[in-house]
Amino acid sequence: MKKLLLLGIFIIGLGFALFNFKGLANQGEFESIIINFRQDIPITALDKNLQFIASKVQEIPILNSIFSEEERVYIVEGDKNSLKKLRKSVLKKEVEYIEPNYIYHSLEVPNDPAYTQQWNLRSINIEQAWDETKGEGIAVAVIDTGVTKVPDFDQTQFVEGYDFVNNRVDAQDDVGHGTHVAGTIAQSTNNNYGVAGIAYKAKIMPLKVLGVSGGSVADIAEAIRFAADNKADVINMSLGGGGDSQLMRDAIKYAHDKGVVIIAAAGNENRNSASFPARYPEVISVAATDSIGEKAPYSNFGAGIDISAPGGSQTGKIIQETITGDNQKTAFIGFQGTSMASPHVAGVAALIKSTGIENPDEVREILVKSARKIEKDPLNHYGAGQLDAAKSVKLALSGQITPRDFLRWLKNSGYLNPGFWIDGGTITLLPKLGMVLGSYLLAWFLRNYLTFNLSLATGLVTGSSGLFFLQGLYIFDLPQWPFRLMGSSVPELGNVVMGTNSLNPFFASALIPVILIVLFLSHPQLKYVAIGCSLGVASFLTINAFINPLVWGFSVGLMSQIFLLINGFICFYLAYLASKTIS
Repeated sequence: MKKLLLLGIFIIGLGFALFNFKGLANQGEFESIIINFRQDIPITALDKNLQFIASKVQEIPILNSIFSEEERVYIVEGDKNSLKKLRKSVLKKEVEYIEPNYIYHSLEVPNDPAYTQQWNLRSINIEQAWDETKGEGIAVAVIDTGVTKVPDFDQTQFVEGYDFVNNRVDAQDDVGHGTHVAGTIAQSTNNNYGVAGIAYKAKIMPLKVLGVSGGSVADIAEAIRFAADNKADVINMSLGGGGDSQLMRDAIKYAHDKGVVIIAAAGNENRNSASFPARYPEVISVAATDSIGEKAPYSNFGAGIDISAPGGSQTGKIIQETITGDNQKTAFIGFQGTSMASPHVAGVAALIKSTGIENPDEVREILVKSARKIEKDPLNHYGAGQLDAAKSVKLALSGQITPRDFLRWLKNSGYLNPGFWIDGGTITLLPKLGMVLGSYLLAWFLRNYLTFNLSLATGLVTGSSGLFFLQGLYIFDLPQWPFRLMGSSVPELGNVVMGTNSLNPFFASALIPVILIVLFLSHPQLKYVAIGCSLGVASFLTINAFINPLVWGFSVGLMSQIFLLINGFICFYLAYLASKTIS
């Protein structure tokens, strides 16, 4: 029995994998068509065929490049209709193949030319974080030397700030430090120019408190209160020094109580404690790492360090566009320091806040929990660990169902294909809609309590829907029952055996999930199949309790409905209990 079950699960899993692969192979965008002519046809026939194509699709085929002549690879503009015409024409006898000239895209890698030099962004896994958010709607106050709108801020949004040094609204930078810091947070990205920023859809609030010779605690405290009163979500302070200040304490507490996340550089003295204001308890103190992830030589460490982030060193600096020299010219310059590390954390904090996390203590907790832990760190060089943007955003989204998430689920599951909804007519629309929503809610459950993998997906599909598209497949001279069997979910297997539409109570119950979990719970991979199957059966039974409550041996309607709902609940609770055994 056990071997038979294993064989059945393997066959279904293999079929599911092959089906998905085939679907991906045919899903793509194109604006032109590839025509590869046979090399054995004479040149006169080739010319005739080219003229035929021009008349058929009203476009002239051309060689793809000078290197295509020998292989006879031609390109012609066209869409799906043009492709269909050419494939059905007499031309197919003269060619090796006719296929779409698919368009491929870079995978979430920005087109900024100098992005390849930004080792620091890749070291915090920023590209995976961008899959979820770019910091939309979040305002980050940069309390520094001011910010000059250099060319690589052309798409960056700014909100009104203030110059506390000169007492004016225009907070222009005359040093270059603040502009560089702001660039790490929100430099314009995907604008075919310069470099990238972490939360490049966030807004920058420039607050100038420092000049060439530094700045006062009074100005910094005022800037903190200004940021809090003007709806800043995050404050970055790439500054610090010695001396405890009650004015500063009060300002920081004021901003924190208003929901602002406050981040500051730990200091560059290679000292065993963070500088002020980084060492205040409401502030997230950031130490610096170099290009290989080790403690930067200058970075403070020990007491007061909360987390570490790329700050650069002589072996690799942090590059952003800023101003330089007395003439204030713009240039892409590499800086190093905890001043450069702090805005990395501020940018990721903006990403976290954009997911809907409001409480600054929750943002701190997410940053700390998601940081890459350093096992041997007796002197607390790294605090909770090294900043990881992807893990931070994933943890922030844990338990949330976002529109972006739902659309991605629909696309990856093939539910955006109109054929899925039309096939079977309107009578199948509601059950299919229920299956989509039910599967997504189950996937949400899995996302937060389990590790989603192929074994789990196989069990989920087997339990909830089976390979349903196979049920209506007819091939000459082949028996149909194997397709009906593979196209049925676990609760429908009794229908295949009995040849009826009434659900068999032995299959459409918690019986098979119980057996699978008992048999496989101790197995490292098959336990996921069992848990996924239990969740899938729960989804199927619950939906059918409302759509088609018909169980053999029970009266139509209420009795069948109660039976399906009870067993659906048992399956779900069984999967939940089994998931608790997985560390």
